[in-house]
Amino acid sequence: MKYKNLAPARAYVEKKLKDKTIKVLFDEEKTKTEIAKLVRSARESAGLSQREIAVKAKTTQAVVARLELGTDTRMPSLMLIVRLLKAANAHLEIKCVFDRAS
Repeated sequence: MKYKNLAPARAYVEKKLKDKTIKVLFDEEKTKTEIAKLVRSARESAGLSQREIAVKAKTTQAVVARLELGTDTRMPSLMLIVRLLKAANAHLEIKCVFDRAS
């Protein structure tokens, strides 16, 4: 489904993101979504099911499902992410990217 005019919504979101509390919460959710995509992509590239990667990473299938679906309210630990990626024969590279001055 294509949306024809998102300009009103975009302006509303940009206005709300000026609130520091909302911005922090928004950024946390965005990060969790990026992590979920990363883990799922690595798992699928390795040809593993959620159960198979969970066993290799010494966790449960439910944990993997919650992480990939973004239904867990907690931020996944760095060690969990590393274990899941290692189980998929991948590794994590971390870099620092500075925001443009506003």
